[in-house]
Amino acid sequence: MATNNVSTFLSTINQGIKPNMFAVDINFPAGGDFGTTDKTLTNILCKSAALPGSNLGVIEVPFRGRTVKIAGDRTFDTWTATFFADSNMEIRGLFEDWANSINSHEGNTAERFLPNQGTTGYMADLFVSQLEKDDQAGGSVIRTYQLHHCFPTNVSAIDLAYDSNDQVSEFTVEWQYSFFTAGVGDVGKATGTKLSSGASTRDVV
Repeated sequence: MATNNVSTFLSTINQGIKPNMFAVDINFPAGGDFGTTDKTLTNILCKSAALPGSNLGVIEVPFRGRTVKIAGDRTFDTWTATFFADSNMEIRGLFEDWANSINSHEGNTAERFLPNQGTTGYMADLFVSQLEKDDQAGGSVIRTYQLHHCFPTNVSAIDLAYDSNDQVSEFTVEWQYSFFTAGVGDVGKATGTKLSSGASTRDVV
């Protein structure tokens, strides 16, 4: 029987996982005209995000006065990230341009109208990684989630007020995606199937 004491707990949890140790990699549709903005700033200026979640539906089947439950279909939650607004509002502009290319504000037209990731499509893959607080620069990657076939559906408003002192403006972006996969370590950004050196296994969720 295991001994449940403080020493066992500390050796098991180690330093735990820190929710403020994370990184996001926001890709944009291939071949898009998104200006000369340094798109890596989306990682630096990302204030908060989330590791994605999913839900497994339940089918309730009546049987002789009881309800038997069996597994149904899987659905995936909307993924949301919050960003600080840079001094030139370039990052916000990138997301507005992406959304506008799917459906324009004025003309109700679609510059990018194909649901794919080609040069005429409006989808791209996003990555969010949990980092470990260790002696590696920026922290070692513990686990990476790849969100497949993403596109933004909401770029939030930014409230303005005379009495909003000692604050930096921020906004949220919501994405829809088809599914996610997860891997130990840093999943290869090009294919989503290659792990970084030192990682020996990859499990798909």
